[in-house]
Amino acid sequence: MNKGILILGKGFIGERLQKELDCRIDGSMINCFSDAEKLVKKYNPKIIINCIGITGRRNVDDCELEKDAALLANSFVPVILAEVCLRNNIKFVHISSGCIFNYDYKKNKPVKENSQDYFFRLFYSRSKIYSERALEVLARDYNILITRIRIPLLNAQHPKNVLDKLIKYKNVIDVANSVTYIPDFIRAIKHLIKVDARGVYNLVNKGALRYPELMKVYQKHVPGFKFKVIALKNLGLIRTNLILSTNKLEKTGFKVRNINSVLEECVKDYLKS
Repeated sequence: MNKGILILGKGFIGERLQKELDCRIDGSMINCFSDAEKLVKKYNPKIIINCIGITGRRNVDDCELEKDAALLANSFVPVILAEVCLRNNIKFVHISSGCIFNYDYKKNKPVKENSQDYFFRLFYSRSKIYSERALEVLARDYNILITRIRIPLLNAQHPKNVLDKLIKYKNVIDVANSVTYIPDFIRAIKHLIKVDARGVYNLVNKGALRYPELMKVYQKHVPGFKFKVIALKNLGLIRTNLILSTNKLEKTGFKVRNINSVLEECVKDYLKS
C-alpha cells in the first residue's frame, strides 16, 4: 500500500481512486481546521487528495435544497485542507468540477483553465467556484493541484455513472458536452502526481459527447433498449453544458483519448460488470 497518499472522502471518485492508487482513505467529517489537522497527524501523508464534495442526492439541483451542507463540503473544506497542507508541507490535490463556466456554442471554443466566465446561476456551481478561486491563487506559490472533471462516465455500474442515469431516464438531450471517462481520469491523476504538476488542469477526454451517440452504442449491445431524443429547450432546467480544453493536460506528455473512441470499450466492460 502507498502510505504516502491519503484520500479524503469515500464517495464515487474517492473509492475509485483509492482502489487504483492502493492508498489509504478516510471518510471522516471535516468541520474545522482541527479536524483536518487530526487526520494529518494520524496518517502523516505526503499527498492529500480531496474527494470530499456534495453533488446532490439525485443530481446537482438538490444542492439548492441543502445549501449549507454544500457550502461546507464544496467551498470551506477545500480551503481548510489547503491550509493544513501548506502548514505541513503536503502536496494538495483537489478534485473539482468543470461545471462552473458559461459556454457559447456559437463560438465553439473549448474553455481553457484560465477562463473566468463563471456560471453562478446554479448553487452547486457557485459553491465550487468559491473554493477554486482561493485555491488557484494559492497554487501560484504552493504545491496545489486542482483537477476539473465533468460528467463522469464509468465502465461499471454505479448510480453516479452517467451511463446508468441515461439508461434509467431513456429521454436524452442532444447537446455536446465534455465527459470524464473515469479509467482515463485515474491514469491522468497518476501522471500529474508523477510529474508534480501544480495549478489547474481540465481532466476530461478530448472532444465532446452527445448522449444519443452513447445510447446508440449501448443499444447495439442491448438490442431491445429504446430511447428518445428530446430538445434541450423543453427541459426548463438551469445547467452548464460546455466543452473544456485538454491542451494543457496534453502538454504535460499525457495522451488524452477522444471520448467517442472509448464508448465501445466502456459499454462492453459495463455490461460485464
